[in-house]
Amino acid sequence: MRWVLFLAVTVGAAQADSLVATRVIPAQSVIVADDLTLVAADIPDALVTAEAALGLEARVTLYPGRAIRAGDVGPPALVERNGAVVIEYRAGALTIRAEGRSLARATSGEPVRVMNLASRTTVTGRLGPDGVVRVGP
Repeated sequence: MRWVLFLAVTVGAAQADSLVATRVIPAQSVIVADDLTLVAADIPDALVTAEAALGLEARVTLYPGRAIRAGDVGPPALVERNGAVVIEYRAGALTIRAEGRSLARATSGEPVRVMNLASRTTVTGRLGPDGVVRVGP
């Protein structure tokens, strides 16, 4: 009777798949299909599909056989540190644009500090999906 109960419990307990790295993926690298594999293990907080990580950027170094968690990956940076950007200020019908230099890496929607190349003034704005840093109201 114990064996029947044991078999019923072990057969009923299915393991979920977890996403792990197949090689060392350095931080700031975009993840491709060859970097990932699914293992039959239920690892807490691990991603469960390869599609959840494909095309994203590693935020930390990912090691082979270790689980990939949602906080380990994110959208790729649109602007690198010291990259050229356009700074835009809008207020009603007024639009002012200037050339700038990014002081940090950033992705779409993140705040980023930039230096106006003409005045050497540092301002903080939000990076848009088009790569333009919007400052002001």
